[in-house]
Amino acid sequence: MKAIRIEQFGGPEVMHVREVEVPEPKAGEVLVKNVFVGINPVDYKIREGQYPEVKQDKLPLTLGREVAGVVDKVGQGVSDFKPGDRVFAMIGADGGYAEYSRVPAEHLARVPEGLDWPSAAGVPLAGHTSWQALVEHGQIEQGQKVLIHGGTGGVGHFAVQFAKVKGAEVYATASTDSLPFLRELGVDRAIDYKTERFEDICKDFDLVIDLIGGDTQARSWQVLGEGGRLVSTLTMPDAHHPQAAGKTGTRFTADPRGEELTEIAGLIAAGNVQVYVAKTFKLEEAKQALDFLANGHVHGKVVLHVSD
Repeated sequence: MKAIRIEQFGGPEVMHVREVEVPEPKAGEVLVKNVFVGINPVDYKIREGQYPEVKQDKLPLTLGREVAGVVDKVGQGVSDFKPGDRVFAMIGADGGYAEYSRVPAEHLARVPEGLDWPSAAGVPLAGHTSWQALVEHGQIEQGQKVLIHGGTGGVGHFAVQFAKVKGAEVYATASTDSLPFLRELGVDRAIDYKTERFEDICKDFDLVIDLIGGDTQARSWQVLGEGGRLVSTLTMPDAHHPQAAGKTGTRFTADPRGEELTEIAGLIAAGNVQVYVAKTFKLEEAKQALDFLANGHVHGKVVLHVSD
């Protein structure tokens, strides 16, 4: 099968189309014939050697963490899925940009009826990340005030919608030309980070979801009220910041969970959450796709077309 592999860390030049053996599913695993796969910022961080969980000893590896396709084979002990099922999943740090991927059955969920393949491929990692940020780490509750930094990207556009589903009052930041998209997602207040300071607008918030890091994260402490929570997917918030007293900060990496993805699929099927795909590329165009993701203000997700 074809796979996009790296044998060393670096820029786009280290990505190569390779012919590799189709993996065999082990006990408790499913072999998925991928139709579309999603791409995420973590992919180019892994490629560049900037992702702590992937060291030199893990190379060579196949990039990609999100897959959507059809069950081809099931391993011993798998009874919840059968060949032909339409499924999607977030996978580990090896194996997404390929014609086939081996996935633990407990990480899989069925693709909702009516959800097309490009959209399905954009859900798993971004969906898990935004859901776990809000629900598990953010402990979001109805009526709370939530600020989401970077509300138009893959994770951000789900986070905005999930927060609204949970009954929160949602503010989100984006660049000037992305404000209409934020409003389309249903935010209560779209903040232009180029012309407005979010800390002048947001006061006594319950939760901040930080998808930007750096100075944006540091400034976020001051918008939180007593007991407020700052949740980041990037770096651990500085608990010693002068304005962090009485508040909590955390950084996390999302885990794949089939039951959680099934719950997210239900929200999509019910029409409560929309999946936005900014652009699709062919599998062989993975270099260009990652460049587009890294350098553009992408609205929603970028995906790769693997097979029909």
